[in-house]
Amino acid sequence: MNKIHQKKVFEYFYKNHIRDFIGVPDSTLKHFIQNAIESKNIIITTREEEAIGIGVGMSLSGSTPLVFMQNAGFANSLSTITSLVEMYNIPIIFLIGWRGYKKNDAPEHTKIGKIQPDLLKLIGLKSKILTEKNWQDCCEWALKNSKKQPCALIIRRLL
Repeated sequence: MNKIHQKKVFEYFYKNHIRDFIGVPDSTLKHFIQNAIESKNIIITTREEEAIGIGVGMSLSGSTPLVFMQNAGFANSLSTITSLVEMYNIPIIFLIGWRGYKKNDAPEHTKIGKIQPDLLKLIGLKSKILTEKNWQDCCEWALKNSKKQPCALIIRRLL
């Protein structure tokens, strides 16, 4: 997803009262993250599980946080997502950069990129893939879904 559309996604969430953006930087999401930095509503963490823990705390205090990460970090945090976020139905929006969905990506991204859709299905985390055409519908879906359960939006890495 290009710079303009990542900015639109950020602005959409911000206008809809999402103020807590927490996560591990990812080049796939760099334009989204830059907008969060400029808004001064961001916490950068060193691990995805840390971001999720902070997001859970914010959620329990009445906020709807958005936790961003790359897909390798998503895979690293499966236990935290399944044993905490999903088990207790914590309303969090995950924004996950999808590296390795195309065959010509870096070799270290290929395996996780190939299995990412299956991982989402296996753990039962509802998700949608954002594109330049459907981003607004997907963001609306995430806002509605996050009132009752966690959900994920996926942004494909541009190559």
